[in-house]
Amino acid sequence: MATITSPGMASGLPIKEMVAQLVALERAPLTGLQTQVTKAQSKLSIYGTISSLVTTLGDAGAKLAEANAFKAVKATSSLPDVVGVTVKAGTPPTGFSLEVQRLATAQNTSSAVVPAGSGMGAGTLTISLGNWGSGSFVANAEEEPVLITVEEGKDTLKDIAQQINDSDAGVTATVLKDANGERLLLRSKSTGAEMGFQVEATDADAGDGKDLGRLAYMGAGSPSTLTQAGLNAQATINGVAIESASNTVADTIDGLTFELKQLTTTPVNVTVANDKDAMKKTVQGFVDAYNAVMDLLATTTKYDPETKVAGSLQGDSTATGLRNAIRGMMRSSTPGGEFTQLLDIGIEIKSDGKMSINSTKLDAALDKPAELGKLFGATSDDPTQRGFGLKLDAFADGLVESGGTLSNRTESLNASIKRTNKEMDKVVDRAARAETRYLAYYNAMDANVARLNSLNAYITQQITMWNKNTG
Repeated sequence: MATITSPGMASGLPIKEMVAQLVALERAPLTGLQTQVTKAQSKLSIYGTISSLVTTLGDAGAKLAEANAFKAVKATSSLPDVVGVTVKAGTPPTGFSLEVQRLATAQNTSSAVVPAGSGMGAGTLTISLGNWGSGSFVANAEEEPVLITVEEGKDTLKDIAQQINDSDAGVTATVLKDANGERLLLRSKSTGAEMGFQVEATDADAGDGKDLGRLAYMGAGSPSTLTQAGLNAQATINGVAIESASNTVADTIDGLTFELKQLTTTPVNVTVANDKDAMKKTVQGFVDAYNAVMDLLATTTKYDPETKVAGSLQGDSTATGLRNAIRGMMRSSTPGGEFTQLLDIGIEIKSDGKMSINSTKLDAALDKPAELGKLFGATSDDPTQRGFGLKLDAFADGLVESGGTLSNRTESLNASIKRTNKEMDKVVDRAARAETRYLAYYNAMDANVARLNSLNAYITQQITMWNKNTG
């Protein structure tokens, strides 16, 4: 009688392959479970994007509700190269005529000539800030004089200039060198009559030919020469004379800053007007934010009958409910003003769900910024009476905050993924235990077959010997 043999297997059966197939059956549920996880993760990612877009929509609502959202103004100068102008939001529309008779200047002095690179005599320089307007120097009591100490034969003009620049004396120092020698040039750091300066010199060894007095400026007749007096700017606004220590004139008219650049030969007209373009940009930002979130919801919840492909959130009640809630929010009404709804100012929702702007109606509404401010930013203890922008901001916060629709849906998806992963772990564990059990069973069977085969061989041998002996 022939026996079935196979290397490594007494039974001749492909036990490993048989066990692998049985284990594969045990692991079969993993495919469906993994599909569930993949779908849930896809939804989770989409809801993350939706949450971000809803937050952006809420921020756009908050921007519409800001106090200056519809108080944007722009200022223009008829000669911007001569007089520049900037304006703060909320400044009332107005106009001015401005003329510049003098620009603000900083005081400049030049010292007497000294030999190039030579050391100066010992002593001190005292630099004080103040006003020369009366013909004599009047020190600024709020500014402490600065003392510069010079060492004999060691400190050159370059060293002295460096000390002055490091001292925060309110002036800057530069050394001018030419064929005649060197001069110390000093300049006030700030323009204006009150930021003039004087330089007093005290020589330790007067008459040694290295006198520090050559650097002094004490007014007319000083060794140093006044090359430019420190002066205030002078201008007229609507014929009214003004002065400014700086060529940047702020706070003369509330909300406006003028930049005086040149003397005028003809009046410069400055105009402040409502900045409709800036206000439109704010409105457009809201419209874009709405369309972005609604586009995503429409795309992810639709079913394409031609391709027979459904969006990732098709049939998702949360997404459908969210879409309806946001559209309903856009119909919110704000009583108390000329404009009560978005439609009143030209913000419309078309049949395709897209929001668009009727430019004609919006332009007309922008001529009434105060009424627009009420529509979007009206405050009230009653939430239903608040401006649309405030309500939209609160609505968006409610969706994304803990306990909100989007937050709850995200938590639900995360919980579902966690549960499914646990089920997958159980399937893997069961399959591992089944593999161990199957291998034990078939190995035991294989061992029994081996024993039977051995017995069969022994009996065959005995029969063969008996036949020989009896033959």
